[in-house]
Amino acid sequence: MTDHILIERPDGYPGVLVIRFNRPEKKNAITQAMYARMTEGLNEAEGDASIRAVAFLGTEGCFSAGNDMADFLGFAMGGGVGEPAAFGFLKALAGGSKPLVSGVDGLAIGIGTTIHMHCDMTIASDRSLFKTPFVDLALVPEAGSSLLAPRLMGHQRAFAMLAASEGFSAESAREAGLIWKVVVPDAVEAETLALAASLAAKPPEAMKIARDLVRCDRVELLRRMDEELNYFVERLTSAEARALFEAFMRSRAS
Repeated sequence: MTDHILIERPDGYPGVLVIRFNRPEKKNAITQAMYARMTEGLNEAEGDASIRAVAFLGTEGCFSAGNDMADFLGFAMGGGVGEPAAFGFLKALAGGSKPLVSGVDGLAIGIGTTIHMHCDMTIASDRSLFKTPFVDLALVPEAGSSLLAPRLMGHQRAFAMLAASEGFSAESAREAGLIWKVVVPDAVEAETLALAASLAAKPPEAMKIARDLVRCDRVELLRRMDEELNYFVERLTSAEARALFEAFMRSRAS
């Protein structure tokens, strides 16, 4: 349901559009409909000159547990036909011109972690956990993370995160360059919105140029995302991955 993603223009923060996960009962696990709604939010921000910054927020104790496993299994059982809505979201995320910030409190799993590699500044609570269990699910990195993570944190840390599925505490994520600042849980939303508003208040043309200069080449990033998607869909429909997904769903049903 689209109400699992809220698109907000918060009072007191001019120029800021918030994309908020709102499925706490499922740890903000992301469905195809949620991806589509987030894409709408990014497109809304891109097409509105009054919006000068976008902020991603989760709920108390959880940013996102990553992709909804039932959706994953449904796609795998269907033979992986068609482009997942997730990829449309990722292309909008990578291709946007407005500054992106994010606020994390608690769990940030899978794309709940890799989304922050596209954000310009991220604030996280000291109880946050960043983890990408792709290989544990017989999958591969996504969201351009195989290109972005080594540039952010070097090979060893990127491999630990993306291939070895090691979890990163908030402080470890800050030391690795994945996030900018660690705060107490109660301060995450206020500091994230204040940060977004401060970026929105800066001269927008100069901000766009500066952001483009700082970020990696988008053509290269989109090319890597295409490569990852091909591998991801191939792996998602593999017997290895399907067996793991089915075991996961059986464990939930028991």
